[in-house]
Amino acid sequence: MGIISKIASGGGQHTTDEYLDLDVEGIETSRGDVGMNVRIATISEQQDVVAIKDAVYDGDLVIADITRHTTTDSTMEHIVDSLRQVAEEVDGDIAQKGDDQIIIAPTGVGVAREKLN
Repeated sequence: MGIISKIASGGGQHTTDEYLDLDVEGIETSRGDVGMNVRIATISEQQDVVAIKDAVYDGDLVIADITRHTTTDSTMEHIVDSLRQVAEEVDGDIAQKGDDQIIIAPTGVGVAREKLN
């Protein structure tokens, strides 16, 4: 399994075949050697938040696709509040990128608000 893994959401069936391992010489990508994983999730409904919370509590950074909701959707407001609480509990960070992604970072990881270029 590579550094990038997928959190399967209840909204659809996804496999790790959707992500390609880009082997780089000298970099070990076995899960045992990685302290933190970047996990990808899709939030379709409130119950999808459970797997995201678990991943953040386990020390992983999660990038969640929220394109199925509008940012003014009351369900989305509850989801963001719940994820914000998790970020605060683990002393991590949370940021929204545009209207389509939320990034939830674990303990000791911050999300920069400035673009690199």
